[in-house]
Amino acid sequence: MRILIVDDEEVALNSIKRLLKWRGIRNVDTCNNGRDAIAKIRETDFDIVLLDLLMPEIDGLQVLESAKPFRPHTEFIILTAIDDIPTTVKAIRLGAYDYLVKPVDNDLLFLAIKRAYEHRGLLIGLSATAGYEKNKRPQAFAEIITRCPRMCSLLSYAQVMAAGGNPIMITGESGTGKELVARGIHRAGPMPQGPFVAVNVSAIPASMFESQFFGHTKGAFTGADMPYRGYFEQADGGTLFLDEIGELPIGLQAKLLRVLEEKSFYPLGASKPVWVDVRVISASNRDIEQACQSGGFRLDLLYRLKSVHIHLPPLSDRAGDIPLLALHFLRKSCDSHKKEIIGFSPEAMELLNGRNYPGNVRELSQMIDNAVLLADSNMILPAHLGMISTAQSPLARRLCTLKENDESHLVYVLKNVNGDRSRAAQILGITVRQLQRKIAAMKKNPQWEPVLGDI
Repeated sequence: MRILIVDDEEVALNSIKRLLKWRGIRNVDTCNNGRDAIAKIRETDFDIVLLDLLMPEIDGLQVLESAKPFRPHTEFIILTAIDDIPTTVKAIRLGAYDYLVKPVDNDLLFLAIKRAYEHRGLLIGLSATAGYEKNKRPQAFAEIITRCPRMCSLLSYAQVMAAGGNPIMITGESGTGKELVARGIHRAGPMPQGPFVAVNVSAIPASMFESQFFGHTKGAFTGADMPYRGYFEQADGGTLFLDEIGELPIGLQAKLLRVLEEKSFYPLGASKPVWVDVRVISASNRDIEQACQSGGFRLDLLYRLKSVHIHLPPLSDRAGDIPLLALHFLRKSCDSHKKEIIGFSPEAMELLNGRNYPGNVRELSQMIDNAVLLADSNMILPAHLGMISTAQSPLARRLCTLKENDESHLVYVLKNVNGDRSRAAQILGITVRQLQRKIAAMKKNPQWEPVLGDI
């Protein structure tokens, strides 16, 4: 068990650390401020975090809200001198496992830690039974191409939290796959057979908000020749996905909040309310908390939408996924454009791996699609990507024998097709049997044996 204690009082830190060591828990780390705590939790996979609530600058709730999306399986136990029910409710909504009031009885604290550790194991176990161990991601999220441990952990957390039916907010940079995750949550939720209605909030004019979301009766206004079922009614019995929720004008947020609270609304021109059972998933690439502080977003609406928070990492933090995604988009584009391209040259893949992607997965997808259109050979080359490879210069390469160069290229291809012998043989232009013989010969070389053993 690995535990982090966060408290701005050194006496409290040392006291709890001694208690845990006396109880046999040796792997204990400490932190005396919220800012460092967030950094430590993001860098290290702690099992339990004992978190003081009242700290200067960044308090415990801010630490919890910032860190939980990055470590969904880490359990947080709040320790505070204030027994306040609204604060307790907020902490639980943000993902805290327990809330203890100081001074905490030693046996009670240890019992809470024990139960939190068991709960963490249960969540991980549920994720495994949902297909995490087999596919590295739950089956409901099979559309998402990843082997990144952090992404798989987030998707497993989403799988577990989806079952509750509570509102979920997904944040992350543009192009990180927020709608794909939302669709996976819908599939893993309590109403997977119901409709999934996706709405780009920023594209709806303020004057049409009520009509689009709540619908209208025939003759409700000039031009209303037919009755219209709004987005909420269309999503009844399913999921309403509100993309770019941060762009919703402040004047319309109260109307949305009321529908979320009452689960009913009046279509324009109607005299009777319409009741709906809708799960709301929202998404934003904006800092909504900052918008709340500046008055651009209602805090009560944020709390209603953010019962569960999932933050998707940028593609730059998923570097190992780039070859997987590139090959996936290559096959997809080849099918779309009726072209036969077997893969990427080593130089092209090196450039893809080393590139920064401000547009994330969406940018990578578009780049591969353009490369397929430009390709005039059966391999994607740096020129097709609109980039020049320094590796094309003989002076930039390490001097080696042809045999060493061939072996290095073979290993590179095998790694980029994840050990698929048939695919690797096709790219190399040899038979699978020839490839197997080359691998067997290379394994006798101490230089290659450990590398090939992992493929």
